[in-house]
Amino acid sequence: MNKALQTLKERGFFQQCTDIDGLSELMDKGPVTFYVGTDPTGPSLHIGHMVPIFALRHLREAGNIGVVLIGGGTARIGDPSGKTEMRKMITYEQINENVKLFEKQLDNFVGFDGKTAFSDNNANWLADLNYIDFLRNIGSCFSVNKMLSYEAYKQRMEKGLSFIEFNYQLLQSYDFLKLHERHNCCLQIGGDDQWGNITAGIDLIRRKLGSEEKAFGLTFPLVTRSDGKKMGKTEKGAVFIDKNMTSVYDFFQYWRNVADADIRKFLLLFTFLPISKIDEICSGDVNKAKECLAFEVTKEIHGVDEAKKALEGARAAFGGKGDKTAMPTVKIAKANLEAGIGVIDLYAIAKLGGSKSDIRRLIQGGGAQINGEKVTDMQMIVTSTNTDKDGDIILKAGKKKFCRIELY
Repeated sequence: MNKALQTLKERGFFQQCTDIDGLSELMDKGPVTFYVGTDPTGPSLHIGHMVPIFALRHLREAGNIGVVLIGGGTARIGDPSGKTEMRKMITYEQINENVKLFEKQLDNFVGFDGKTAFSDNNANWLADLNYIDFLRNIGSCFSVNKMLSYEAYKQRMEKGLSFIEFNYQLLQSYDFLKLHERHNCCLQIGGDDQWGNITAGIDLIRRKLGSEEKAFGLTFPLVTRSDGKKMGKTEKGAVFIDKNMTSVYDFFQYWRNVADADIRKFLLLFTFLPISKIDEICSGDVNKAKECLAFEVTKEIHGVDEAKKALEGARAAFGGKGDKTAMPTVKIAKANLEAGIGVIDLYAIAKLGGSKSDIRRLIQGGGAQINGEKVTDMQMIVTSTNTDKDGDIILKAGKKKFCRIELY
């Protein structure tokens, strides 16, 4: 097997391939242009989006050419794959803005140089399609019976599949055809829920350009945690790449708190450490392994400086040895604290515990602490006398959430 494909397999990026021997042989002959698509249906990528983007970097490092297709066109419809209900429609203006945000985030992670890696936008060829011509030239190549046999559609048929979503496979297949023509792209990679769309694209390329045309598909397992739940989800929702939606500290803490059984799998998928180094890490202290995972993933997504700050903040919060200024921090005027702030209001200002009812339950359950001292009185008034030796107030909610109150 080609070395790049072997790397993907060893690291967990391999579920199905349409023709592994043919693809391996083609990659051995020279660079292969491949693509991965992502629809900008929100303002930020989340960590689940990043699995194929990490794979892109592995393939690119092996000498291949990676294209990230941002679905400025397909986002107008929404992919039904893996969804239990139709996506909420958003305006074209929102989609265009999201495209810009995705491009910036992906460029930061991939480093688009226009030669070995670059992005494209399917709005370039989908936005102004003539519907009648599209049905004649593309729709005529698809069998409804075959489309309905794919798992993504079968699942949705039980609850209702809209006609607009039914068209999605035609559009994604057309994307593959256009990228093949524009960039000589002959491989599409993605999650295994995309298998039906990918194989349909390969079939369309061969129908339109000839049966001997080279086109392949490679899918990855859908990443779940050891408890069976979807990776990258918290009680607050998705773990986003945008630090204004998921703070760097919270991003770091997500990885720091993964289950022991997930450490090696996530080190393989979400870092570029050699496998031998990963095995060495996993054979040692489990907490150090989790800290390493959190640091490495945060470094890749947010940069080494931000990763160091998050590490220091976590050590200060949980071990008392790091830099407190790197902890999540909220600034409060000294005058306000001197007048006194109710403990429930203070926790609300720090965004710890959710609603005020949640904060009351937190205190009742013994999960609230100020500078290491448990809060027992819900009527407590916090003043400047509650600051620590550095003039700060460290709030704790439960076992894993901290906030530093800094006075100014």
